Amino acid sequence: MTHPMAHDVAAQQPTGLRPDLVAGLTAAAVVLPKAMAYATVAGLPVAVGLYTAFVPMVVYALLGTSRVLSVSSTTTLAILAGTQLGLVVPDGDPARLITATVTLGVLVGVFLIAARLLRLGFVANFISAPVLTGFKAGIGLVIVLDQVPKLLGVHIDKAGFFRDIVSVAQHLPATSLITLAVALATFAVLIVLERLRPHSAAPLVAVGGAIAASWFLGLHAQGVSIVGTIPQGLPALTLPSLDLIAELAPGALGLALMSFTETIAAGRAFARPGDPPIDANRELVATGAANLAGAVLGAMPAGGGTSQSAVVRSAGGLSQKASLVTAAAALATMLLLAPVLGLLPNATLAAVVIVYSVGLIQPAEFRAIRNVRSMEFRWAVVACAGVLLFGTLKGIVIAVIVSMIGLASQTAHPRVSVIGRKRGADVLRPLSPEHPDDETFPGLLIVRPEGRLFFVNAQYVGERIQALVQEHRPQVLTLDLSRVPDLEYSALQALAEGEKRLSAAGVELWLAALNPAVLESARRAGLDQHLGQDRLLFNARAAIARYQARQAGAPAPQVDSSAS
Repeated sequence: MTHPMAHDVAAQQPTGLRPDLVAGLTAAAVVLPKAMAYATVAGLPVAVGLYTAFVPMVVYALLGTSRVLSVSSTTTLAILAGTQLGLVVPDGDPARLITATVTLGVLVGVFLIAARLLRLGFVANFISAPVLTGFKAGIGLVIVLDQVPKLLGVHIDKAGFFRDIVSVAQHLPATSLITLAVALATFAVLIVLERLRPHSAAPLVAVGGAIAASWFLGLHAQGVSIVGTIPQGLPALTLPSLDLIAELAPGALGLALMSFTETIAAGRAFARPGDPPIDANRELVATGAANLAGAVLGAMPAGGGTSQSAVVRSAGGLSQKASLVTAAAALATMLLLAPVLGLLPNATLAAVVIVYSVGLIQPAEFRAIRNVRSMEFRWAVVACAGVLLFGTLKGIVIAVIVSMIGLASQTAHPRVSVIGRKRGADVLRPLSPEHPDDETFPGLLIVRPEGRLFFVNAQYVGERIQALVQEHRPQVLTLDLSRVPDLEYSALQALAEGEKRLSAAGVELWLAALNPAVLESARRAGLDQHLGQDRLLFNARAAIARYQARQAGAPAPQVDSSAS
């Protein structure tokens, strides 16, 4: 059923083509300069950035489920692609670089579509938010450092993040002051305009001003590096190389994961009430097809971008028609403005990259994570350090592994609580220092494990329960299984063995609040026959009533033990 508020929101929104036309042109003013800048991050010609703002954007607009998501190059994908391409084309040979880019993009597209066929849309959730925060912070630091030499007009040989810092420091005396002045002017324009009007056409103003200055002042003749010749016209059809598949496949897998993760995150972030839900599996097809088609027409790996989608939404975009307008602007730029773009100083592109990449570094998010859970804060720090120490491609592997370790750690150590009753009220809750007056029942110990019990955590839960029994020394141990959705075979075995040890120690085991699935598993294992129906209780309250009645010598209250 559609929420009534959705109709109100939809009714208040403007309709027709005009909002999407305005939003698409506004987004183009932001997306196109950034796309060219991101191409340089990947070590590719700026024309590749224009191609990426054209073909993938059109394909996603036709297939995607988000109404406003803008799909082209992103900061994270650019640095990941550049790292992988640098490994297979270390000499920067232009022809081989283009072939490698096509092959990489095709592999990303194939992996995404294959993931859809295998219904792996849920994989987007495998990188936890704290780990993604750390990973993106590491990426942001790498990108900023990578652009610093271009701001200074110097060249360094890349050798790793920390060694690159030392190399940049050593090259400071060789700084080109006029190149630095161009970079500082670009920073000033971008920062001031973004402060005055967030998500404005600041990149277009900065790029246009830099091109004008380059032309009028002859900056290239004064030693300022410029973009140079840009091919005018449509991109040529290029086929992937089978020889590069084995080398590029691992990196393509990481790129596919990040492309999908960023796309899903951005799509969900900008969905409004009344918008269609973001379908993870359809997004796999849309981003896969966008990368596949884009690759053979010269684009680099693409995904949904948060900042560019924010521009579309803030400018009033209502549908993917806005992205089609942006793509049309990219096409017009390729056909008409390529010679003019060749005058653009590389220092300006570097400044654009830094301004729009520094947002990946979010100290406030680290603080928020630390305030909530110190363990997850450590995961974020490890993910960030992994990128800085081992590089971006290995960093994404480390990020996934850290997430999986975190998941396994939480699963392997579920909460096991001793349950008491609030004095004077019929409220059962875990004992804690916050409620020191909660009452317990001498001789009766109620323990509540939480979560699915299976081979990973069965031994841990058993050891925790055994320690509690030794501490409290009850006559009756009641396991409140109300928070246990499933009891796997290994856990059932551990439960049966634990019952034998308890019985030998003179402790009686009762089970309470078994949900239907757990009750069925217990019956199939013969546990109900072994314990007897009188030791399977409806809930923890029934266990308390039965125990108190037994202690008082009264008949035990009759309860339906077969329900949960």
